Amino acid sequence: MAEPNRSRARAWAAELDAARQRAGLALPDRLAGPAEHLHRLVSQWALAEVAPGRLMPWLPVGFGFGIALYFTADREPAWWAASALALVGIAVAYAARRSVVGFPLALGFATITSGFAVATVQTARVAHPVLAFPATATVSGFVEVREERARSDRVTVRVDHIELTRRDPAPARIRVAVRKGTAPDVGSYVAFKARLTPPLAPLRPGGYDFARAMYFQRIGASGYALGKIKVLAAPVASSTWLRYAAVIDAIRGAIDKRIRAVLPGDEGSIASALITGKNDPISAPVYDAMFISSLGHVLSISGYHMAVVAGIVFFLIRAGFALIPSLASRHPIKKWAAAGALVTAAFYLLLSGAEVATQRSYIMIAIVLIGIMFDRPTLTFRTITVAALVVLLFAPEAVVHPSFQMSFAATLALIAAYQHGLPWRADADTSLGARVALWGGREVAALVLASLVAGLATTPYAAYHFHRLAPYGVLANLLAMPVVSALVMPMGIVGVLAMPFGFDAPFWRLMGHGIEWMDSVALWVTSLPGAVGHIHAFGTGPLLLATAGLLLLCLLRTPLRWSGAVVALIASLYAADTPQPDVLVPGDGQAAAIRGPDGRLVVLASARDTFSVKEWLAADADARGVKDRGLREGMRCDAIGCIGHLADGRLVSFVTSIEAFGEDCRRAAVVVSPRQAQLPCAAKLIDRNVWRARGAIALRWDGHRFVETDARPAGYDRPWAHGPRATRISRHPVAPDATPRQQDLKAGD
Repeated sequence: MAEPNRSRARAWAAELDAARQRAGLALPDRLAGPAEHLHRLVSQWALAEVAPGRLMPWLPVGFGFGIALYFTADREPAWWAASALALVGIAVAYAARRSVVGFPLALGFATITSGFAVATVQTARVAHPVLAFPATATVSGFVEVREERARSDRVTVRVDHIELTRRDPAPARIRVAVRKGTAPDVGSYVAFKARLTPPLAPLRPGGYDFARAMYFQRIGASGYALGKIKVLAAPVASSTWLRYAAVIDAIRGAIDKRIRAVLPGDEGSIASALITGKNDPISAPVYDAMFISSLGHVLSISGYHMAVVAGIVFFLIRAGFALIPSLASRHPIKKWAAAGALVTAAFYLLLSGAEVATQRSYIMIAIVLIGIMFDRPTLTFRTITVAALVVLLFAPEAVVHPSFQMSFAATLALIAAYQHGLPWRADADTSLGARVALWGGREVAALVLASLVAGLATTPYAAYHFHRLAPYGVLANLLAMPVVSALVMPMGIVGVLAMPFGFDAPFWRLMGHGIEWMDSVALWVTSLPGAVGHIHAFGTGPLLLATAGLLLLCLLRTPLRWSGAVVALIASLYAADTPQPDVLVPGDGQAAAIRGPDGRLVVLASARDTFSVKEWLAADADARGVKDRGLREGMRCDAIGCIGHLADGRLVSFVTSIEAFGEDCRRAAVVVSPRQAQLPCAAKLIDRNVWRARGAIALRWDGHRFVETDARPAGYDRPWAHGPRATRISRHPVAPDATPRQQDLKAGD
């Protein structure tokens, strides 16, 4: 490979030299036309951007784009066709390896097709049955995951035997909510009766697809247990992985129990989340304040936590060896410290549950520590490139998850800021600079700028997934994160080390004081005027444009990178101009919302599960809660249905009884019903047949007709959403804790 690389380098150098001559020597600048000169200059910059070694950071970009392209398909691609196309792309890139212009284009095509193929193969590899109809089942199997919730616990069970009330494909793994405090240990063999439902589809068109996320977790149904869960002797031996999971869960449980014995309440829950990754329940005011103040990333073990743990262990080991002069002068104690930090980071990865953000941060830190061990530079774009490729290769579905997007966006922006140079790298030889450095001025400036850079980089993704911004995020991070770094995390690490000796309680208390300060900061920032920045939902178009702008700003080296700012501005205007729906219907037809005369949503009907209404309000940048009386203002209901008025005065009807169809189909512009209409309807009809086939539906009046957007368009058929759904309406509402919370969507840093 060395000769082709040298050949391409020579070809690139010759082409760049020719471009420079065309730009500077062909005609004097004063004689060349401005447009012609600009064209030549841009060509020179473009050639510089595709220089040997410059294309590597773009590999995961093309790979990830190919994966994202896979998820936009209406029907499942054939794995053999996708793989063949990827091989063709690789062959074309190899054939064009000596071309200055052709090679970057061919390489981009190869990475995109490779990402598409990997995602297709991954879906085929994890293929498993998905429940199609709500059903009551008798289940027995092994507990693989145990989670504690505010009102109930939740377990994921690998099914050994299941008896369904319908002849549906039996799921291999299910997730059910159980009564608080009754969740069995990981590794237990259990038997119980459960009410199961298919994985939750998007609550609105363009919303988060819970069914897709659960599919790649190999979970084929969710629901809640009916009655007591029995722990039985296992009729078959458990797998090696399950025995490992049981050991890790036991360690996490022991640490969690000890922390909660010393630190009750929110402090104990947050401390346990930081050390073990367990999502113990946190009181609603503190939990909301953490996300509103932009400190929610602390609750999810990711890059920051992994870096602090590895850094503290590295410092302690190296400082300990440095106290022995004879050892420090004769042996590479820095490399020993890196090896010890690497082992500790690996243990922390396993202990915390190894989520995507934690995997990414561990891979990056492992590269950094291995670089120290082999005397290689570490904080480069190559580091994040390797980390992204490894994560996407083994978990391609992560590319559509907010944790992956926000984690890599923040890390990429910070590395780019470091590479391009920021004030904290400035020389402090002057007397003023020395005094500023002595008082920690550079550290404060570094923290402010790092928070600002990471916050700006993750803003598009926070707005897209959670529909809100954090105006005071930099302030909250500036006040809280130094305490977390200097007190909370170090005391947590020392507490874990002291546990076997029984002297851990003082360290947990000190950790609790730091967490109490962080909670106070979050609550104070939340109380500031305008602390919650709500934003309307927008489509993937603005998000892709914003991502392109971020990549241009971070990865390009020439002045062309400032084109990223222009692209980001266009993305912002595009997102702000997104039209909002006038009628919303969930995928089960049990509720409806319309935009009333005041421009806000009015809920015509609501099932006991308010999850859909919460999502609609958040996506509409509406701060009202689901119990707000204004949600039903202007609505009239009787025994057979409800009616409400759109902004132009036309009626929308929600029909709950068959006899109401006749009159409402004549009077209303839109008729929504959980039932099936028996006669033709003159109005825009969304009945059982419609929402079963299309999922959640949004209608928007464009002045002439209703424009319909469906969560499952006609012809949509993917493994996690097979064709037109024929799901029966369940008489048993899904338990609130059986549906994911925002914590399930939380983003890493």
